[in-house]
Amino acid sequence: MEDPNLINKENESEQEEEQLVDDAFQHLLNTYSASRHRKKVDLITKAFNFARQAHKGVKRLSGEPYIMHPIAVAQIASEEMGLGSTSICSALLHDVVEDTDYTVEDIENIFGAKIAQIVDGLTKISGGIFGDQASAQAENFKKLLLTMSDDIRVILIKICDRLHNMRTLESQPANKQYKIAGETLYIYAPLANRLGLNKIKTELENLSFRFEHPEEYATIQKKLAKTQASRDELFEQFTSPIRAAMDKMGVKYELKMRVKSPYSIWSKMQNKHVTFEEIYDILAVRIIFTPKEREDEINECFNIYVAISKIYKSHPDRLRDWLNHPKANGYQALHVTLMSQQGRWIEVQIRSDKMDEIAEQGFAAHWKYKEGDDGESEIAEDDLELNEWLATIKEILDDPQPDAMDFLDAIKLNLFASEIFVFTPKGEIKTMPAGCTALDFAFQIHTFLGSHCIGAKVNHKLVPLSHRLESGDQVEILTSKSQHVQPSWINFVSTAKAKSKIQSILRRNGRIIQKQGEEILNEFLKRNNMEVTTSVLDKLCEFHDVPKHENLFLALGEKTIILGDRDIDELLDKKKNVNNAGWRRLVPFLGKEKKKEKTGQSLMTEGLFTVGEGFNKKKPVIITEQNIHQYIFKNCCHPIPGDDVLGFIDGKNHIEIHKRDCPVASKLKSSYGNRILDAKWDMHKQMFFDATIEIRGIDRMGMLKDVSQILSDQLNLNIRRITISTNEGIFDGSIELRVYDRDNVKLIIEKLKDIDGLKEIQQIV
Repeated sequence: MEDPNLINKENESEQEEEQLVDDAFQHLLNTYSASRHRKKVDLITKAFNFARQAHKGVKRLSGEPYIMHPIAVAQIASEEMGLGSTSICSALLHDVVEDTDYTVEDIENIFGAKIAQIVDGLTKISGGIFGDQASAQAENFKKLLLTMSDDIRVILIKICDRLHNMRTLESQPANKQYKIAGETLYIYAPLANRLGLNKIKTELENLSFRFEHPEEYATIQKKLAKTQASRDELFEQFTSPIRAAMDKMGVKYELKMRVKSPYSIWSKMQNKHVTFEEIYDILAVRIIFTPKEREDEINECFNIYVAISKIYKSHPDRLRDWLNHPKANGYQALHVTLMSQQGRWIEVQIRSDKMDEIAEQGFAAHWKYKEGDDGESEIAEDDLELNEWLATIKEILDDPQPDAMDFLDAIKLNLFASEIFVFTPKGEIKTMPAGCTALDFAFQIHTFLGSHCIGAKVNHKLVPLSHRLESGDQVEILTSKSQHVQPSWINFVSTAKAKSKIQSILRRNGRIIQKQGEEILNEFLKRNNMEVTTSVLDKLCEFHDVPKHENLFLALGEKTIILGDRDIDELLDKKKNVNNAGWRRLVPFLGKEKKKEKTGQSLMTEGLFTVGEGFNKKKPVIITEQNIHQYIFKNCCHPIPGDDVLGFIDGKNHIEIHKRDCPVASKLKSSYGNRILDAKWDMHKQMFFDATIEIRGIDRMGMLKDVSQILSDQLNLNIRRITISTNEGIFDGSIELRVYDRDNVKLIIEKLKDIDGLKEIQQIV
């Protein structure tokens, strides 16, 4: 007999879950009904009932019914992106094809072609962008971008999906958290930024930061809370005269305080090597007004600027006009920096209510101001920036690169770029990424111009190809038919388009030269009564110290390797020593290891831990004094005890240890997420690690004595080397020390800060 109490409890639990789902869906309907979209409640209800039935009985890792996830994604699409019924239905159905027996055809028959197309696009790119193989990851990313260029809503819903996954990341094991957070920072946050989804980009960055660096995140949150009262007071004092001026003008407005996000603060602390207290732009003010005439909103922005610059002195170099030249993601505003009465520079952002909505919700908000069946029409012709961006990405996709990571980095160049405005000789304006060169500009206009470019005239002055352009430059490209693409060009171009075109042309040229190299080798071996075999090629590669057969052919074609008698001796020697093959096989291996030690690529191979079949990836790797030699510590980030670290299973099943914010690790998280491990330190101040501290300040007598006294006498540290150089009263120095851990380094920096005249102290990797 079953226990009736147990049955009752199960029934109660089911009813509670049903109620939870009903409430969540009702909240979605309420949000949708309050929007400006034409109401298609019946269609949304139909999609919800269909998805609920399809996912019946399935639970998420957190224990809640699975259907709560699609509802949450739809809620984000509606409430935070302002999307309409097509997107909401697609969000509710986004996991049905992947997780159940229903097909895209079923969706099309019930909900129509448009929703089916979006669900199909979402299914293609599901399960995270990246698989085990880098090539598979690049393929999936290509699918994402190709589908996105068919209907931008695919990527918008994918971003909603990722945002909800990040909000519920708590239930995942640590290694999965690092993988998903790394992938989010590497791809989704830049994508959200490029589509103008500022609010979502900020939340994705903060959530990634929170899961990767929980202690730093908590520290910054505490400091923000602690300084909240003084910020509120500053805001009130600063905005009081602005309010009076705006009221006098009769403008309908709202003043908002913008506080820098924990991730932005932490990034600035890392990049500028400053403390939380030294960051002065944590506070900014937003003036959001409703224009009297929609067509006149740009003039109204400038009128407000004139009024407030009469109250406060404005910074001449920090006026940013995004009104007449909006950013590529649609962002429009006027940024001005004013000097407050407290002696602090404060940035003020002036924008209309429409501009504010587009700044927060991105391109999705454009649809609200366009005519369409449900307020959600296709991207219109006048969304030029978005169409141009998608066209650039399509061009890169048409010419895929063999290396997946190069491909991703090329796309990221486009995602991250902040813009400058450059003029053609005829006065046409072109938007280019900041930091681009004259050669980038040439490739942007046409591949032929780029590949035959010999220089440029910038503002009528002759400049080389590598000249970096600035906003407002007028650029004329100079070409010659005798000019051809050079391998060195790849080192100074910065746009994805130029990089991909140069690599494509070089690969094409390389294949022709390789072919010539193969013919040279064939003829050489034929003359010496030998045949081309893998072992012969391997031997020649080893002898000439080239990594691959292709490199050998290329070097032969370029005549940088000339075959001669020594090559024959080497090949014949191989045949003579067949009996010693076992010993000879070790020689190249040992040679490689020696080389690795020279370049610092590997610590040791003997005694390294090898990951076996039964290895539990969910458990953290614990690094102790006893087992530290079993892991590989790469030179890219020099982790020391106390750093936030992770493990990575390399191609030989050994474990590398990286800092979680190491640039190499961020690529690994995105490309090989399934090989990421959680790693923790369990060290007891028994081993020393190398650390370098850089110092800078105003030179004076006894400065070096003060530094060495603190390090040697007070802290009793082992100084390996001090280097100091002075120039016009300013000194620069670096101190190489042996330390136990990160706390040691923090203590050293704190103590050095007490020295008079020492202005900048930072630890370098």
